[in-house]
Amino acid sequence: MTLARLRSLQLRLAVQLAILYAVATAIAAAILIYQAYDTAETLGERDLNLRAADLARHVVPGTNGPRLDLPPQLAAAYQAGDADMFALRGTDGRVVAASPPGFSDVVAKWPLPSDEPSYFNLRNFGPAAQDYHGLSVSVESPAGQVAVAVARAKGANVLVSALLREFIMDVAWVVPLLVVVTVGVGILVIRRGLAPMREISQVAARIGPATTHIRLSTKNLPEEIEPLVAAVNRAFDRLEQGFAVQRKFTANAAHELRTPLAIITAMLDAMNGNGEMVKLRSDVARMNRIVEQLLRVARLDAVALDVSGTADLNEVASEVVETLAPWALAQDRMIAFAGPDGPVRIKGNKHAIGDAIRNLVENAVVHSPPRSEIAVNVEEAGRVSVLDCGPGIAAEQRELIFERFWRGKGTASNGAGLGLAIVREIMNAHRGSIRVDQGPAGGASFTLCFAAEARAAEPAAEHATAG
Repeated sequence: MTLARLRSLQLRLAVQLAILYAVATAIAAAILIYQAYDTAETLGERDLNLRAADLARHVVPGTNGPRLDLPPQLAAAYQAGDADMFALRGTDGRVVAASPPGFSDVVAKWPLPSDEPSYFNLRNFGPAAQDYHGLSVSVESPAGQVAVAVARAKGANVLVSALLREFIMDVAWVVPLLVVVTVGVGILVIRRGLAPMREISQVAARIGPATTHIRLSTKNLPEEIEPLVAAVNRAFDRLEQGFAVQRKFTANAAHELRTPLAIITAMLDAMNGNGEMVKLRSDVARMNRIVEQLLRVARLDAVALDVSGTADLNEVASEVVETLAPWALAQDRMIAFAGPDGPVRIKGNKHAIGDAIRNLVENAVVHSPPRSEIAVNVEEAGRVSVLDCGPGIAAEQRELIFERFWRGKGTASNGAGLGLAIVREIMNAHRGSIRVDQGPAGGASFTLCFAAEARAAEPAAEHATAG
């Protein structure tokens, strides 16, 4: 059993409940068995009292004092075996009647009893050397007060002993079964009681930077959990407010920078200068690119991307290649495009998908050596690949490159580390993924994986567009 299972609240409650049920059932079973034997003993004592009273009713006055006049059937029952014994004495201590006769010798030595019965035990008595349990009591009879002593062999009540053994055997297998059933019901009750907590845990797992508006429901929660959930919701309120302030600041800052940068760009384009002017124009172009990326990030963070439309990956990718081809030629690079003849339709936002592909192509152009080729491939399975001939990406950095503002050491790029972060945000919004591999020519291969809604019926045919 793992440590996580040992820390489970459900498991702890179930174990404690099982222990409680087991102990309580064991105590209850012990009490029942004790009560059963006590009841059997009480019934035996009551039977002895009734037998004493019954014998006293058959004592009648005689010429020489009281005598016992038993009905023939009752007399025969006492004489038939040695399990039951009795002895009757008058107020003078003289034995009136006894069965068996040897019992009278024992009783004659005892003092006369009172109205309250006194109990006795005889061990190894009689020819069969049996143990007897009996009582001695003074009872009113038709011939006056008489002392009656009755006894029964301890093993004579076979029926009661058999019933007690059967009861114990039933308890022996019923009690564990009852414990198992009760614990099972208890576990089901615990699971149902903790179900609302599992539901809010699943909701909490879906909350992220793009879903800060989600709140945990307090419906059907135990009173002990409601304050915790309410506190978590208030913490989410503060986090959402902080994210909103950050996004608003980023958007406002980028928007305010666009106008002065546009003015500076226009002024620099109208000016003639030496190499320093070229470098200045390059720096301003880099600033423009960073501002545009900041605005894209702010838009992605602030407004949920609408991906309910339909886009043709083949068309979107070819348009991006066509748009960027002149710029790539100016950088002494070429772009090749290959895709199927028919459309590759997916569910998504074509403008956002175009931004993602454009970012990948721009990065590929920047990181590829001069006079190299960048390949953009569209597959009918709903995938778009961008391959370059650059230095490639180390395996340990293939997750880091998608973090915002991350730039590897020694990177010659003039970017701000936002392009790939934007691409991943767009793919997350489309419930897709982006994969990074080593390209066939040694560079990097970025693949956007979408879920294709329809595929072209005709086989794919590749065609190339030179940049």
